[in-house]
Amino acid sequence: MSGIFSADCAGERLDVFLVRKMPDLSRSYAQRLIEEKRVTVDGTPRKANYKLCGGECVACDLPPAEEVSVRAENIPLDILYEDADIIVVNKPRGMVVHPAAGISGGTLVNALLYHCQDLSGINGALRPGIVHRLDKDTSGVMAAAKNDAAHRSLAEQIQKKEARREYRAIVYGNIAERAGIITGDIGRHPTDRKRMAIVRENGKHATTHFEVLERFGGYTFVACRLETGRTHQIRVHMTSIGHPLVGDAKYTSKKNPFAIAGQALHSLTLTLAHPRSGEEMAFTAPLPADIEEILCALRSGR
Repeated sequence: MSGIFSADCAGERLDVFLVRKMPDLSRSYAQRLIEEKRVTVDGTPRKANYKLCGGECVACDLPPAEEVSVRAENIPLDILYEDADIIVVNKPRGMVVHPAAGISGGTLVNALLYHCQDLSGINGALRPGIVHRLDKDTSGVMAAAKNDAAHRSLAEQIQKKEARREYRAIVYGNIAERAGIITGDIGRHPTDRKRMAIVRENGKHATTHFEVLERFGGYTFVACRLETGRTHQIRVHMTSIGHPLVGDAKYTSKKNPFAIAGQALHSLTLTLAHPRSGEEMAFTAPLPADIEEILCALRSGR
């Protein structure tokens, strides 16, 4: 589906105009097409925030849908909910979400392809159905889309901050405040490209709300709510205030005395509007055994 349109509203942003003319597109996907220079104004690629003057010719060239080439694998899934449009799972710690360089199997996508055989193709051959991600060593609730209409709806809800995501984390140190808000643009670390950091230039706006649930002297159990969904957001933000996550070897050199493989971070709840009915739905993935064991040890003073 491609299109050629005449700009009919002076002063309108290019991405907003494109979504209005092509309502099957989410705004985030429209912005990606613009970034890839698949959208032109009078033959010239422009930025998403370009203000139309009126009367220009706006052309959009959508890429053809890619055939999914990732193999399906019979990997057990902890399914929290499923219907014709979405599937919601409790991702275990240690599972990568989708194939990438050097990782071709054992991912959530491999498991979904075996179970569903009908996932949205918007994100391409390696990430069918994937609307949002969790880090490999973060556990918890994740939703995937089973068709393109559902994918666009979920992506739009995340982009507009209508979908709500709440996490649980155990961090080093005693957080004195009862609650707080952390803001800071997140981008690639200037010297270590495998890490993210709060940066002054070329970062993306990020906001995390946190609330202290329990204090244990040298550790704190917190609830975190995301306004944005940047890579490693909670891990970077909590580290920035001096309270890195227990077990997070990428962002702290502190010794981890607990039996947990990876950071003590869990996606507890996801609330969204069903893409077909519009009904608000809330999904919860209970705390995994490794985090429960840490809390039990801390509560007993061990």
